[in-house]
Amino acid sequence: MKAIICPKYGPPEVLKISTLAKPIPKKNEVLVKIMATTVNSADVRIRGFKVEGLMKLVMRLVLGLNKPRKPILGTVFSGIIEHIGTNVNNFKVGDNVFGMTGLKFGTNAEYIAISEKANITWAPMNATYEESAAIIFGGQSAIYFLEKAGIAKKPNVKVLIYGATGSVGAAAVQIAKSHNAHITAVCSTRGSELMERLGITNVLFYDKGQFEEHRSKYDIVFDAVGKASKKQCKSLLKEDGVFKTVEGMEVASESKRQLEILRELFENGSYDATIDKVFPMDQVVSAHHYVDQGSKKGNVVLTIGTNDANS
Repeated sequence: MKAIICPKYGPPEVLKISTLAKPIPKKNEVLVKIMATTVNSADVRIRGFKVEGLMKLVMRLVLGLNKPRKPILGTVFSGIIEHIGTNVNNFKVGDNVFGMTGLKFGTNAEYIAISEKANITWAPMNATYEESAAIIFGGQSAIYFLEKAGIAKKPNVKVLIYGATGSVGAAAVQIAKSHNAHITAVCSTRGSELMERLGITNVLFYDKGQFEEHRSKYDIVFDAVGKASKKQCKSLLKEDGVFKTVEGMEVASESKRQLEILRELFENGSYDATIDKVFPMDQVVSAHHYVDQGSKKGNVVLTIGTNDANS
């Protein structure tokens, strides 16, 4: 099989496509032919090792000191089950599935073997492979942080989402909408079209100074890009308001339930995959360069497989 290898930390050019043996699933595992994955902010941060302060030491211990301990990066996937282990009960060959691997990585490859009990489930019936892959990373992060902030427990909840056009921000807007929240989005004027598409009318454009001038109070302020500090947002919080950010020490844990929520929302038309660009596997360097620029709107998808038999 073909796989994208990251042999060391560095610029996008460190990524190489190599040919490796196709994994053999264990008794409790399924073999997934990966059709699509994404390149998101976490992927480029890991590849480039763009971490500051104490987190730099923590991440070296977690990911690898001088190079990634797991050289096949990527944490989300959509694809087709090609083979099942003898003890697998929940899936069958031919099932369309999607899932996430977290710090096990491995989705930048044509195949992955994964336990049926891991974070994998059936993909939305009405989604393309690209859409199934696109809704995962931002969606699971948004669900985690907004639930931790207590969004389901606050009636008539008011939420401000800073960085509303990235993969996490666009997902957070839609997850907040599913809770009937009153949403204010913060983005640049370049994101106005996406906010209109997602049905958000209260938008603050930071490149016009509107965020700095804003004085309303919110139950939840969610920094979806790691560029707004708690100190900066303190004046926007109600007395019992909660601030959450993707950039702190808190890491969004993953669960199969998050996938099931995203599948349900997508199937009933309440969730948009918000795909910015799609790159083929052999253009992974270009995909990383594009995400590195920090101006993507929604998700960048990397197509891996085709419906033709190949290995």
